[in-house]
Amino acid sequence: MNFRVPRGTVDLMPGEVEKWQYIEEKAREWCRRYHFSEVRTPLFEQTELFRRGVGETTDIVEKEMYTFEDRGGRSLTLRPEGTAGVVRSFVEKKVYGDPQPTKWYYIGPMYRYERPQAGRQRQFHQFGVEVFGTEDPLTDAEVIDLGFQFYRSLGLDGVQVELNSVGCHRCRPLFREKLVAYLTPRREELCKDCQSRMERNPMRILDCKNETCQAITAEAPRMVDHLCDDCESHFAAVKKGLDELQVPFVLNTRLVRGLDYYTQTAFEYIVEGVSGSLGGGGRYNGLVQDVGGPDMPGIGFGIGLERVLLALELQEVELPLSIEVDCFLATIGEEAQQRSLSLLQALRQAGCSVERDALGRKMKGQLKAADRMNARLVAILGDEELQNNQVVVKELATGVQETIQLDKLVEYVRDKRMHG
Repeated sequence: MNFRVPRGTVDLMPGEVEKWQYIEEKAREWCRRYHFSEVRTPLFEQTELFRRGVGETTDIVEKEMYTFEDRGGRSLTLRPEGTAGVVRSFVEKKVYGDPQPTKWYYIGPMYRYERPQAGRQRQFHQFGVEVFGTEDPLTDAEVIDLGFQFYRSLGLDGVQVELNSVGCHRCRPLFREKLVAYLTPRREELCKDCQSRMERNPMRILDCKNETCQAITAEAPRMVDHLCDDCESHFAAVKKGLDELQVPFVLNTRLVRGLDYYTQTAFEYIVEGVSGSLGGGGRYNGLVQDVGGPDMPGIGFGIGLERVLLALELQEVELPLSIEVDCFLATIGEEAQQRSLSLLQALRQAGCSVERDALGRKMKGQLKAADRMNARLVAILGDEELQNNQVVVKELATGVQETIQLDKLVEYVRDKRMHG
């Protein structure tokens, strides 16, 4: 039987994994600069957490979750997004009792049963941040700026933020009434999903990608025109903060995001030359309470790393990856092979990436192997060199070689590694 990788998943092979490591380290570095700490939550949670946290009317809960029963009959779901699990951890560990705000980030795989396509898989990876315990609108601006700086640091051009306010529990009911009144006469023209949303969550209709639905809602009432005084002043402060940070943004009054927990600020990152968003987020001031905690505000974002890699590929951005070997140790004779082990160990302890021949190849084959793995240097050790306590070191890029004392090899390779 021939086994194949499951549909919607991929094997990340050497040569590709290094790109992932690079962008993940960029994410961690920017989180460090903004004083975020990493949190790691389980890959699966109680199904009810996502039903309550993400929302019963979302496509994620209705169509895309991987849900199963364990041997104890408990319903569990592979996490389809990161925020609900992080909020659950925040509440369960009673972190809300600590001095606030709490600033966490996460990087890891998520799971949704959707149609695989470029940049979207059924197992995908997300980098996300969450801030709990503050309603400060300038925190919204800082969070948006963090994601913006992350994209920029990878070399992506044309990064822009689409911004909207989706109001709160005070101003949204009135807007909902006006929206339903506007849509009701044309209800039968809406797609089936949007017809269902009319009763449960009509704001989601504004986010529908169906062209007919988009045309119907083109002149629909706008949430930004119906904000209460608190939401209006909060939104104005967020925009002013983004101006201060010089983060480019445009108002997108149709933007409501695909999750039910958002309040006030909602945003997405779009990048030149890439269809759809690369990530997004917003405020969720009621979510902590919905999950069983106190009434405490929160804001965050989630960025799909597959989408980031797709954008880098489409913009032909070359990441500065270093996957070469600092030194390949080529040996002639059994005594040299034996001695090479302690030399390799010393070089590795000094922080150098080194390799040796493990197939018993002749010198020509060893040099070819060194060239295939992009070795910077080849150190050649044979019986004659051992007798003289020397080693021949050759720089593959230039062909220049020299003979040095064997006890100077570690220092020599380390110096080449650091200074070229």
